[in-house]
Amino acid sequence: MHDIKSRVSVIMPDPENPRLTERVSGIDHTGSCVEVSVPVERALTLYLNAQEIVTMMTINDYPEYLAVGYLLNQNMLKPTDVVTGIDYDDDLQVVVVRTESGTNFEQKLKKKTLTSGCAQGTAFGDLMEALETITLPAAELRTSWLYQLTRTINTTPSLYLAAGAIHGCVLCKEGTPICYMEDVGRHNAVDKIAGWMYQNDVEAGDKILYTTGRLTSEMTIKTVRMGIPILVSRSGFTAWGVDLARQAGLTLVGRARGKRFAVLSGDERIVFDQDLAVVEEEPARSQRKGGGNDG
Repeated sequence: MHDIKSRVSVIMPDPENPRLTERVSGIDHTGSCVEVSVPVERALTLYLNAQEIVTMMTINDYPEYLAVGYLLNQNMLKPTDVVTGIDYDDDLQVVVVRTESGTNFEQKLKKKTLTSGCAQGTAFGDLMEALETITLPAAELRTSWLYQLTRTINTTPSLYLAAGAIHGCVLCKEGTPICYMEDVGRHNAVDKIAGWMYQNDVEAGDKILYTTGRLTSEMTIKTVRMGIPILVSRSGFTAWGVDLARQAGLTLVGRARGKRFAVLSGDERIVFDQDLAVVEEEPARSQRKGGGNDG
C-alpha cells in the first residue's frame, strides 16, 4: 500500500490532529445514543499591517497561508508586494501580515465576520478586475490526468472522511495532487492554497485546481485571480460561474465522478487520451461531497 505522502504532498489535512475535530454525543434516528466526530470552528482575526481586515471562521490549521491567500484573492495584496512578516498568536487567535509598503483600506472596508456558509466567501475587493486584467495561459487537461487526480483525491484520508461537514480544494500538476487543503468553507480552502503558492513561489500556469464544492462565480473569480487555467469539481455549476469562466477563458469541468464529467467552458484544453473501458465507476466508499447532489 502506498504511503500517503507518496500520493499527496505533505501539505494536506491531518485527520489525526485533535485540534481539528471533537467528539459530540447525541441520539440517532432510533433514539439510540451516538457519538460523532465534528470539525471545530475557530475565529481568526486578520490584520494587514496595523489595520484589522476581517474575522473569519476556520478550522485554523494553516492560519498563515489562509491570511496571505485571503489578502491576495481579495486584491488587498498584489503578487508583487513584499511580505516582511506573518505573525500568528494562537492564544489571541490573531494573524498579522506585514508588508514592505504601507496599506490603507479604511475608506473601503467595513468590519465583517465571514461565516462558514458556502455563499459567504467574498467580503472585500473589486474581484471582477481579475477578469479584465489577467490572461490565462494556454494549457491542456488530459483526461488521463483527470481520472488519476480524482481517484487519488477520493481515496486520500481526509477530515471529510473523518468528520464530514467540510470542503476540500486541491492543487494538482497533471494528475498528481501537490497541495490539499480543507476547511468549513471552500473559500477558506482555496485561500490557503493561494497563500501556499505565494509563499513557496509556485507557478500557476501549469496547474489544475480541484474543489469538492460547486463551481460558483466566487470559485471562478478566485481561480482566475490565482492564474490557474483549469478548475475541476465533482459538484455542479452555477450559471454565473459558467458565464464568468467563459469571459476569462477558464476551463470549467464539473460533475467529475467515476467516468463522467461535463465541460461548460474552455473545452479546447481537453485532450481525450484515456480509454474509458479501463476506467472504473466510483465505488460507494469513495463518494464524497457532492456525491448525491450538486451541493
